[in-house]
Amino acid sequence: MRLVMLILILIIYGVRGKESEKVINTEGNPDSVVWVVQLSDIHFSVHHPDRAHDFHKYVGPALKTINPSLVLITGDLTDGKSKDLLTMKQNEDEWVEYRDVMDSVIERSGLDKSLFFDLRGNHDNFGVPVVGGSLDFFSKYSINGQLGRSGSVNSITVETQERKHLFVGFDSTMSIGLRGPTNVFGHPTDQLLKDLDLELSRWDSQSVKPVTKISFGHFPLSFSAPSGSGRTLEDVFLKHSISAYLCGHLHTKFGKNLKRFHQSSNRSLSLHKLFQFNMHQSSFQNNVNCPPETLSIQEFWEWEMGDWRKNRQLRILAIDSGHVSYVDIDFQSGSKKTIILPTFPLDSRFMSTSLSHHKYECQSVPPSYETIRALVFSVSPVVSVVARVYDSRYGNFDLVVEAPMNMIKHANETSRGELYVVPWNYKAFEDASPDRFWLQVEAIDIMGRSTLTELRPFSINGHRFKLSWSWKEFLVMGCQWSALYYPLFWSALGCMFFFLLLPKALVLFSNKIYTYKNFIANKSFANGVLWVLQELCRVRTLWFSWIGYLFYLILSPWFIGHVFTEGENKGYMTYIGWAVQTSHGKGKHEYVGAPDVMVVVLPHLLFVVLPAFFATGALTAERGIYREHMLAFSGKKKDDVDLNSRKSLSNGNQSNIQSNFLFSKRWIRKLLYVVCLAVCWKHFMVRLKPILYSSVHAKV
Repeated sequence: MRLVMLILILIIYGVRGKESEKVINTEGNPDSVVWVVQLSDIHFSVHHPDRAHDFHKYVGPALKTINPSLVLITGDLTDGKSKDLLTMKQNEDEWVEYRDVMDSVIERSGLDKSLFFDLRGNHDNFGVPVVGGSLDFFSKYSINGQLGRSGSVNSITVETQERKHLFVGFDSTMSIGLRGPTNVFGHPTDQLLKDLDLELSRWDSQSVKPVTKISFGHFPLSFSAPSGSGRTLEDVFLKHSISAYLCGHLHTKFGKNLKRFHQSSNRSLSLHKLFQFNMHQSSFQNNVNCPPETLSIQEFWEWEMGDWRKNRQLRILAIDSGHVSYVDIDFQSGSKKTIILPTFPLDSRFMSTSLSHHKYECQSVPPSYETIRALVFSVSPVVSVVARVYDSRYGNFDLVVEAPMNMIKHANETSRGELYVVPWNYKAFEDASPDRFWLQVEAIDIMGRSTLTELRPFSINGHRFKLSWSWKEFLVMGCQWSALYYPLFWSALGCMFFFLLLPKALVLFSNKIYTYKNFIANKSFANGVLWVLQELCRVRTLWFSWIGYLFYLILSPWFIGHVFTEGENKGYMTYIGWAVQTSHGKGKHEYVGAPDVMVVVLPHLLFVVLPAFFATGALTAERGIYREHMLAFSGKKKDDVDLNSRKSLSNGNQSNIQSNFLFSKRWIRKLLYVVCLAVCWKHFMVRLKPILYSSVHAKV
């Protein structure tokens, strides 16, 4: 019995010990605020040494000044590409450089190494057949790997006297790492989602303090596939109503407003599963149920951040009494002497939530509303911080508040950073418009240098300023590509099958024939399309070739090549993914890399197959026009041409003579040949060249 009790005690204390290792208790002021740093898409490359050089030059000193509680590096630590961008594989020299630079940065920052969390991105997984294998350099050289964080989900809690701040990171890269370009999606498994759910529930029944939950990963949710059971990351995040999901992957090439507000929807089958047309899914409900504690609001923000690769961006994220805010810093122009992060009021474009709106409407306003607050990080002592509020009601920014801010100090306590506050009458800024009032903070250091924040709108009521995406931002953030892939694929193929089979069906079942003469006699879009399609059907070899090719795209491999960085085994790709064999030789893994293969499949259909289909149809139509033109011009008539047709041809002789030069030289046909050559170039030079190179250089 004593032995059993001893074992139970050891188990209990062992678990508690493990839990305590995942909790950081902050020391010093300000106690109400926790801030972390996020970096993403570093892409250290042997071909671009400036990335590592600038990282070493700027990030270490910046972290020393900022003194964050955590540093989160959300994927794509190395580039994994050749200089010509055609070969994608792991390069150990890049990983050695990453390890060495990070060790130096950590030393210069003065932070403990355990405060750094780095994640695997798709570039860190190019050509890695198995996690833990000889090509898995992430496990060997990354900070997580060196510290033994081998799980797909890792969490850390930063605790202050007022609340807990739970940060949960996860690795959703492919378990079998394909080489590019078909490695662009996150692939969370059911086990990963279960572990993520468990970690986000860590303090649900144990903590008397409020808990703010933040999750971080590499892939945006628009580039994350569902698990085998159909469950998604969004489902887990909505269940726990996390405050924010931090990610990278998209850089800034598609736009700077790569943010998205997610809300639960009662419509199980809706366009929301495929699209979200604006940054904000819906408006607030007019009817507010009070008290807000009884509400079950499921929502969260998704914030994609810019890359270090080209844009040298760093993000500081702060949680101030539960209010989550951030500021992005650009190091392209050099180091920053002073950085300001307003923590309250929140930016109504990117940070307002339904819960804050409900709390305000229910008059359940926390004491944190009573002051304007901002974190100031500076390499030199700050002598003045001023908050300014502008009213844009009449179209201009009219200054309505200008107040000096004071730094929070407590005797006999160390300082983690400088939080400046100033009391204000927040009720004076109640307004139905989310962008009437704008906040700006200015800091002046002892050297006389002035730093201004950008003007940011705020809404004390919690209203959201509806900021629309550009079309590129919508494509990468608003479209759920994993759900759209198969509908787009089958729609494209279905249209081509329809265009090929419709004219055949008309001939077989209605004996209706469309010709150029019919089109001239009765010009309409339908007659023109049906005439072109029937001309295509008359060239039987071409028609059967198209039917056969479309079936080939469905039933057969598109190409074969080396999928991994090393090894003799080849894989083949179909529209449903790759069939590859692992380095362990345990057999085929069918359909690895779906929906990632869409980056090859959809461009091939839309920019090669469809243009080629229309070009061949146009060529056959030109052939028919030329035949009729030559018959009319030479005076020859077919036996089955009736009198009306002859009259039509007679009336058209003058126009035919005028266009004789055009048709005799067949310039239209030559132009269509140029189009066909362009399609061939698009196919072979752009689509197949990277694949051919990756196959040839797989062992280089």
